[in-house]
Amino acid sequence: MKTTMNFKRITLLALLGAALAAPVLAQPDPGMGGGPGMQNAGQGAGQGMGPGAGGGRGMRCNQGNTTGWSLMTPEERTEHQNRMRAVKTYDECKRLQTEQHAAMEVRAKEKGATLPAPRQNGCDRMKARGFIK
Repeated sequence: MKTTMNFKRITLLALLGAALAAPVLAQPDPGMGGGPGMQNAGQGAGQGMGPGAGGGRGMRCNQGNTTGWSLMTPEERTEHQNRMRAVKTYDECKRLQTEQHAAMEVRAKEKGATLPAPRQNGCDRMKARGFIK
C-alpha cells in the first residue's frame, strides 16, 4: 500500500514537472530569430531580414545589439527594426547604422548620459549570414 502511494506520488511529480518544462523548452534561443510570430511582438513580428523573411530566419534588433535601444520609444524601436530588415546592401546598412548612432548620441547628451559603444557590428553579422550583399 505504501509502495503504491509512493509510486503514484513520483509519477504525479514527474508528469507535473514535464508539463511545466515543455513550454520552456519549446522557446527559441534569443538571437535565433524564433518562428513566425515569435520575433519581436508587435508590428513586423515574424518577419526576418533577408532570405526567408517571415519564415523565422532572421536577426532581431534588441537592447543587446542596438545602440540607444533604451533611449527609443517602442514605436521608434519598431521603425528601426523595420528599416534594418529592409536594407539590401552593406553600404545601406552602414549608412542607417551611422544615422541611428548619431541620433542616439544626441539624445543621450540631452539626457546627460553616455552612449555605450556598440558591442557588435550588426551590418557585419547580417552580411556574414547572407542577409545583405
